Amino acid sequence: MPAPIVDMRSRPTFLHPFFGADPDAPEDEVVRWLNRRVGAREVDHYTRGRTLEGFAAEMEGAGIAVAVMVARSVPGVRVDNDALAAIARRDPERFIGIASVDPLELGREQALVEARRAVSDLGLRGINLDAGFYADPMKADDERLMPLYELCQSLGVPAFVMSGPTSPDLRLNDPLAVDRVARTFPKLPIVCCHGFYPHVDAMVTVAFRNENVFVSPDMYTFAPGGRLYVEAANGFMRDQFLFGSSFPFRPMRQGVEDFRDLGLSDEALAHAYWRNADRLFGLGLSASHSG
Repeated sequence: MPAPIVDMRSRPTFLHPFFGADPDAPEDEVVRWLNRRVGAREVDHYTRGRTLEGFAAEMEGAGIAVAVMVARSVPGVRVDNDALAAIARRDPERFIGIASVDPLELGREQALVEARRAVSDLGLRGINLDAGFYADPMKADDERLMPLYELCQSLGVPAFVMSGPTSPDLRLNDPLAVDRVARTFPKLPIVCCHGFYPHVDAMVTVAFRNENVFVSPDMYTFAPGGRLYVEAANGFMRDQFLFGSSFPFRPMRQGVEDFRDLGLSDEALAHAYWRNADRLFGLGLSASHSG
């Protein structure tokens, strides 16, 4: 039996026009633009994810056993936590939902209420924070986010931090801010989505200092300078590196194949494909897979 693959950043196309749900919406061209920009060999692949059945078929075709669906809640991209939870409930072993809250839109107390509800009542498995993408963009260690990190730590779920070169203000795409969060909440797993690219060296340094920091550069693994992620994953960062396809902005199957060709050792590849995610979420995959 082949080893499982856990995709740490995947969103069904139908969730929002930003993911390509509406072929007539202006966002559809943005999806195509980003696919071209990050090297997708089949730009229109995301159109097959406009139904849950199509999304699941893409997973099967790529050999992906589990999709971690990371929601967003920022101006212009609001994915309802209840809707995401409903998808996850369709097949809890294959679909994991990560809730999202906007502390500026909701206010501090209501954001905490919604985050707790999303985890405790809806069964979502983590909280996503889009620090640099809120109406008032901020760094990952902004004081307005600290109560949410504290809640994640108390609930025993990981915090996902959005980052990367599409941040509206690139000065806020700062992995060093994660260092402060990791040291303030040493028991909190922090997943750095997009790996704070292009600041690969600083991201790797933060992961070196903090074993609770997980690096998920997904589509930027293959961008110029991304080889440093791989070098670190073949060494000290083996237990902190995560695979993500970044669907719908890159094809799932291409992501799996390109990742396999990065030059990771067999052990590092297994950790990135599924072992680290298994430990992060307690998926129980180790009981049936040893490779």
